[in-house]
Amino acid sequence: MKFKEKTILFTLAAIQFTHIMDFMIVMPLGPQLMRIFNINPQQFGFIVASYTFSAGIFGFLAAFVIDRFDRKKTLALCYAGFTLGTFACAMASGYHFLLAARMITGAFGGIIGTMVLSIVGDVIPFERRASAMGIVMMAFSLASVFGVPFGLFLSNSFNWHAPFVFLGGAGLLVLFFIWRNIPSLTGHIKDAATRQNPFAMVLEIVSDKNHLIALSVMMLLMLGQFTVIPYISPYMVANVGFTEAQLPYIYLCGGLASMISMPLIGKLADRFGKIRVFTIFIFVSLIPIYMITNLPVVSLPVALAVTTAFFIVMGGRSIPATTMITAAVQQEHRGSFMSLNTSVQQLSAGLASFIGGMVIVKSSNGALEHYEMIGYLAIVSSLFCLFAARSLKARS
Repeated sequence: MKFKEKTILFTLAAIQFTHIMDFMIVMPLGPQLMRIFNINPQQFGFIVASYTFSAGIFGFLAAFVIDRFDRKKTLALCYAGFTLGTFACAMASGYHFLLAARMITGAFGGIIGTMVLSIVGDVIPFERRASAMGIVMMAFSLASVFGVPFGLFLSNSFNWHAPFVFLGGAGLLVLFFIWRNIPSLTGHIKDAATRQNPFAMVLEIVSDKNHLIALSVMMLLMLGQFTVIPYISPYMVANVGFTEAQLPYIYLCGGLASMISMPLIGKLADRFGKIRVFTIFIFVSLIPIYMITNLPVVSLPVALAVTTAFFIVMGGRSIPATTMITAAVQQEHRGSFMSLNTSVQQLSAGLASFIGGMVIVKSSNGALEHYEMIGYLAIVSSLFCLFAARSLKARS
C-alpha cells in the first residue's frame, strides 16, 4: 500500500475513531444516564435511536446532492458540524436537551460515515479494498480499547459531560488533519452539462436490483446487531453482576481483540473471497449472540470471554459486508449510493434500538427481562442477511 494511501487511511481512521466513540460512549453511559435522569430502558433507547434516526434522515437527503461536490469539502464541512454537535452534548443539562444534541450530532455524523466509505471506494482499488476497510474500521477497536474506557474514566472522575468535552477537543485536531491529508476528490463529478438531475439519479439507484440487495444486506446486518448492542451494558449491570466501574473491561478486552482480528479478517477476505469469509462469520456469530443475550450471573472472566467473542465476530461480519456493498455500485454513483446506504444503516440501527427498548422491560427487582427475545430476533436477521448477501454482485 502506498504511503499516501496510508496517510489518507489513517486520517479516515481518526475521523472514524471520534465518530464511533461519540456514538458508542452513550451505550456504556446507559446505567449512569438512566439513574441520573431517572429514565426507563425505552427512554434510554430513544437517546441511542435519536442519533441514528437523525443520521438516517439527513443521510437520505444528502444522497440527492452529495455526488455534486468535492468529497474533501463535504467531509470537512460535515465534520465541523459534528464537532459542534458534540460540544452541544457536553453542555446538555437534561434528558430533552441531550436528545436534541444527539440529533444534531447524528445529522452530521451520518454523512461523515458516507464520505469515509466513499473516499475509500474512490482511492483504493477493489483488490486491496477489504484490507483498507480493515484499517479504517480498526477505529472501532481503538474506540473500544482507548476511547470508551477513557470516556468512562472521565465520566467517573468528573461527570457524564466530560467524555463529550474530550471528543469536541479531539474533533478540532482532526479537522486540521482533514485539511492537511485528504486530497481534493472530484473524479466522480460529471460535466455540468451532462450531470443528471439528482432526483432522477437517486431514482435510478433505487431502481437497480443489485443496489436494493445491497441496501437490504445493510438493513438486516444492523437488525442483527443493534437490537443487542445498546443494552449490553445495562444488562451486564442489572443481570450479570457487573458494577459500573467494571464496564470499561468489556470494551477494553473486546477492542484489543478486535484490533488484532479486524486487519487479519480484511486480509482473509481479500485472499479467500468476501462472501466466503462473511458466510463463515455469520454462522460463527450466532453462538455469541445467543450467549450474550442469555447470560446468567457468572464470573467476570466468563462474561468478558463472551463479550469479547461478540466483538470479534461482529467485526468479522462487518468488514466483508461493507466491502461488498461499496463494490455494488459504479464510481459516479458511489457517493449518493453510500449516502443512501448510510441512511439505511442508521435508520435500521435506530429501529433496532427502538425495538430493543420496547421488548426489554425492567422488573421490580431492577433486572432486565426479555433480552433473550432480542437475541433470537438478531439470529433470524443475521441468517436473512446472509441469504441476501449471496445474491450481491460486484461492479467496481
